[in-house]
Amino acid sequence: METSSERPRHFASDNYAGICPEAFEAMVHANRNHEPGYGDDRWTAKAADLIRDIFETHCEVFFVFNGTSANSLALASMCQSYHSVLCHEQAHVEVSECGAPEFFANGSKVLLLRGGAGKVDPDAILPAITKRTDIHYPKPRVLSLTQATELGTVYSLEELHMLAEKAREYQLRIHMDGARFANAVVSLGVKPKEITWQAGVDVLCFGGTKNGLAVGEAVVFFNLELAREFDYRCKQGGQLASKMRFLSAPWVGMLQDGAWLRHAAHSNAMAKRLESGLRGLVGIQVPYPVDSNAVFARIPPAVIKEMHHRGWHFYTGVGGWEESRLMCSWDTTTTDVDAFTADLREALTAEKALT
Repeated sequence: METSSERPRHFASDNYAGICPEAFEAMVHANRNHEPGYGDDRWTAKAADLIRDIFETHCEVFFVFNGTSANSLALASMCQSYHSVLCHEQAHVEVSECGAPEFFANGSKVLLLRGGAGKVDPDAILPAITKRTDIHYPKPRVLSLTQATELGTVYSLEELHMLAEKAREYQLRIHMDGARFANAVVSLGVKPKEITWQAGVDVLCFGGTKNGLAVGEAVVFFNLELAREFDYRCKQGGQLASKMRFLSAPWVGMLQDGAWLRHAAHSNAMAKRLESGLRGLVGIQVPYPVDSNAVFARIPPAVIKEMHHRGWHFYTGVGGWEESRLMCSWDTTTTDVDAFTADLREALTAEKALT
């Protein structure tokens, strides 16, 4: 892939990237003929079957517009209004969804857990459960895990099984926010089933947008009982697309020949290249392991300002973190990465000269 001089160079979010060719081609193909609406089309059926093949099990699959709706409606199906959801204090469902999980679950409370590098500490689960056990306090029902995490780290198989053991011990269901699930699969080198239903996950919100789709996520129920009447939740929540094939067809393009994994592998590789470049610069710190397509870096404020002035877009302090977040995507190139590193080196040199 070559960088176009006309294409803005951004590391702010993998949402900035366009539609990958495989997804775009499938959507064009789906546009050629009339198809039944509301999910009764062949594309939706094929996409759901491909997801079942990928996870090597029977599961119920629903396609929705975005990650907030996927997470919120999934959690609502796992909770009653008097229940609570345990998640990491920096989880997306807590810091970036405007209270939607509580709203769609009719008031189920989100309780926060500590843990380094964006991961839930298994030892934090018991205190949260036993803090209050009386009827005046929302009863814990779900453990929500983000894979890959908001800090770009990935739960290992061992960590997932440890958390699942804790969850089973206290009768907690497990929800997985997989906005960047593909990146985690590639990073771990495992089969998708190994870090989902075989690790005790009941419901996965399988992200497609950040991996190259225009729009759309898949809610995958491994616990079939929890999927009961989920179609009604989707309709009530404004998530039943009348022309559903334009949500599902891109999944066919991504899944049928492994493009979803190739794109994730590429964005992960670009993040590792960026990490390597940053670690070679005096004055820059990379505080977390780079397991997926995100790199967090501590950059002097004056240098951040200069990089923005040079046209680089990236966020600092997103989610409450002090670091700058640099996201790679399916279309990030080595030229993009190396140009960013070169500009950062120049900005650091200039800043040092002034001080």
